[in-house]
Amino acid sequence: MLERLQLAGLEELLDRAIALWHQDDSTFDKLDGALNPLALELAWRNHLLWHEEDKARRTDVDDSAIAAVKRAIDRLNQQRNDQIEKLDEAILSELYGRVSEPETAAINSETPGSIVDRISILSLKVFHMDEDCRRDDIDEEHRSRSRHKLDVLRLQRHDLYLALTQLFEDYLAGRKRMKLYRQFKMYNDPTLNPELYRKKIQA
Repeated sequence: MLERLQLAGLEELLDRAIALWHQDDSTFDKLDGALNPLALELAWRNHLLWHEEDKARRTDVDDSAIAAVKRAIDRLNQQRNDQIEKLDEAILSELYGRVSEPETAAINSETPGSIVDRISILSLKVFHMDEDCRRDDIDEEHRSRSRHKLDVLRLQRHDLYLALTQLFEDYLAGRKRMKLYRQFKMYNDPTLNPELYRKKIQA
């Protein structure tokens, strides 16, 4: 788990996966590479979420179509958050199966799963910004701006990858302690969202 998430080719593997999904989105796991399946599925959920978010910005369809898209976004976002937690649980289980729980109280403000989530989102931005650079209906000023943004996105993604690698090194060396953080999304829970449970009580 830890080594497979620290591959030097993590960014390239995500790039390949995202390019493949844009050609064939019938499944998320058509990728030959040593990428952790939980991380791959998290990236897949972000891929689906990205395109639903694009649909939500359309102005040429009925409000009912946008409402259906918004509900799909809610479902996918919940799945995305669940996947982040599954990834963190798997990493924590393997981590403390290999090293003793550290005595330090030092923690990281962001979990490994959350960092992988951000890397996969940045990978989607890289793909789509690169796509924008290749358009034949833009002028050179637009293309130059997009190329600059693409360079920045790639740098930001690589910085996050380095931060993830350093975090694992800190965990393994006992310099930091890993903790699970639950999101407890309230808006999708009919027992916690007042707009849902009040309606149920009134009925």
